[in-house]
Amino acid sequence: MVYEVGKSWVEADADTAEAIDFLEFYGREMIRLGGEQPLTKIPSEKNQLLYIPLGVGVVVPPWNFPLAIMLGMTSAAFVAGNTVLLKPSSDAPVIAAKFMELLEEVGLPAGVVNYVPGSGAQVGDYIVQHPKVRFIAFTGSMEVGLRINQEAAVAREGQIWIKRAVLEMGGKDSIVVDSEADLDDAAANVVGSAFGFQGQKCSACSRAIIVKDVYDEMVKKIVDKAKTIKQGTPYDSKDVYMGPVINQSACEKILDYIEIGKTEGELVLGGHRAAGDGFFIAPTIFTDVHRDARISQEEIFGPVLACIKADDYDDALAIANNTIYGLTGSAYSKNREKLEKAGRVFHVGNLYYNRKCTGALVGVHPFGGFNMSGTDSKAGGRDYLLLFTQAKSISEKVS
Repeated sequence: MVYEVGKSWVEADADTAEAIDFLEFYGREMIRLGGEQPLTKIPSEKNQLLYIPLGVGVVVPPWNFPLAIMLGMTSAAFVAGNTVLLKPSSDAPVIAAKFMELLEEVGLPAGVVNYVPGSGAQVGDYIVQHPKVRFIAFTGSMEVGLRINQEAAVAREGQIWIKRAVLEMGGKDSIVVDSEADLDDAAANVVGSAFGFQGQKCSACSRAIIVKDVYDEMVKKIVDKAKTIKQGTPYDSKDVYMGPVINQSACEKILDYIEIGKTEGELVLGGHRAAGDGFFIAPTIFTDVHRDARISQEEIFGPVLACIKADDYDDALAIANNTIYGLTGSAYSKNREKLEKAGRVFHVGNLYYNRKCTGALVGVHPFGGFNMSGTDSKAGGRDYLLLFTQAKSISEKVS
């Protein structure tokens, strides 16, 4: 991961730990689902509920968590009894290939997971559209996810089922900072959430929404903290925090958004290519960004943070809800009533109090979002394997 996608050693270690957690969690979950299920008993019948496989599925993972998410989606599908066509990201095919070697080493039968590398246009479209495919599990951009959803909805010749689409898409995630918050802790976690893995996470904090009473002080703390980030080539040093973005196309897109940002707010940090032989972009912060600005609404997927001033806490929550997404978010306050209000009205699939908005743990923070962030599939939660199974009820009359 350090070499193929430019992760720091800390990020790559966390990715590996999450992958191990997924294997452990889904294996145990399938044991639970494979056992006797609780049903209301009646004296005249013997009843049982079985969770059976769907069939052949397509798994399309992203490059940004090239082990954890790829492995999590794939293992969820095959522990539930399905066979899988694994089409890895074109930016991370080697990690998926090494995973296939491990599956062979542990004795998974041939044909259960099938490695199908290639471009989305050449390979992805064909397998998504194929009438023998029963389900598609995808993690990636909103645009591609919506296209997969549209293609999956078309019943093609020879198809005898409605395809199931499990979609995990983008985000435009916010950390709300109240006037009663611990500003030092909030600043540290805004920076960590915004610039970890170069902001290339669907859960990354791309908006810091700050109540006006503490706005200036909070912005200064964020900028000062971001200035301490060490950037460079991760495999050269284990203490590098930010490496390069994934490829030239991503680099150009992020730089285009930075140019847009210069017309929508005040650039107070970064805003340029960073030194290094690769696609390095300096951590970038804009202040006084309008809530409806493009850099406040559109997913950038890079190290760009928009700071937005809110009139008060209620206004901050309203701003947090003003995008088409609903993936992650965080609310910072020492006031319990305000935190509980966020719990009621901050409309995201994963909400955190007084901590960063990245770093969901398997089994602890089931992960998946609302609205255009996907189908709220809750990876790493007790509901997830149900998406890869179908329930069959069997009843027998007792004489």
